[in-house]
Amino acid sequence: MQMAFIRSLLLSFTIPFFLIACGGRKGDENAVARVYDKYLSLKEVQQALPYGLSKQDSTSFAKDYIDQWVKKNVVLNRAENNLTDNQKDVTRQLEDYRASLIIFAYERELIRQKLDTTVTNAEIEKYYKENAANFELRSNIIRLRYLKLPIKTPNADKARKWFLSTRPDDKDKLEQFARLYAVNFLLDDSNWLMLEDVIKEIPMGAYAAEDFNRNKRLLELDDKEYHYLVAITGFMVKDSNAPLSFEKENIRNIILNKRKIRLIEQMQQDAYNDAMNEKNIERLDPGK
Repeated sequence: MQMAFIRSLLLSFTIPFFLIACGGRKGDENAVARVYDKYLSLKEVQQALPYGLSKQDSTSFAKDYIDQWVKKNVVLNRAENNLTDNQKDVTRQLEDYRASLIIFAYERELIRQKLDTTVTNAEIEKYYKENAANFELRSNIIRLRYLKLPIKTPNADKARKWFLSTRPDDKDKLEQFARLYAVNFLLDDSNWLMLEDVIKEIPMGAYAAEDFNRNKRLLELDDKEYHYLVAITGFMVKDSNAPLSFEKENIRNIILNKRKIRLIEQMQQDAYNDAMNEKNIERLDPGK
């Protein structure tokens, strides 16, 4: 059923192609295209066709598939005719590529089965202390809480009171208010953020370390559409050492990558040792 459907949807453009490019159909009776002595079968197009396409999309996909097949094979034919036998001998490259793919697949499976992915906070802290000089900030970073409210938000004065409060019940009220009215908000200031990213969301202008040091840590800002409440709880400048919390995920990935490298190196050494012990490695003198 599907074969007949594909045959019918291709018929409108395969017939002109054969009349012009092939001078008639030869070879495989189910072929839908020919380039010199190579034929593209209807079955190959059927297998490439994604499941669930409409009739129109199927026709478009099949036509594009055939066009690409034709272009690839006319260029391949020209290359075959214009390169020497030595230039066309890709056996060694194919063997190297196959070997690389197989080794990569084995290493990936080895990592999947053997890699210990548990990284403790103690390991992260130890690595950070031993390599603190490597974690220099490239940009200013900031910790803050903020609310972005439409200008005419009702009860904005209450929101400001709750925003400044440290009482747990006021924090709950503020979160409920933010979910109801805020265009955007962040009430958890435990994470460090890039200042340049924050400025894209909040019109803080050229806020800098000097402002933070002068205790300019509560900002109320307006633009044409929104009112912003901003409480800045931390600020660190470019070129200073990044805080551990900012680098924690990065350090975790570094530790895991080092484990991957050690695991692969150990596998390579074990493979070499086994081959040596089994006398499957021999240095030969090509002159003898």
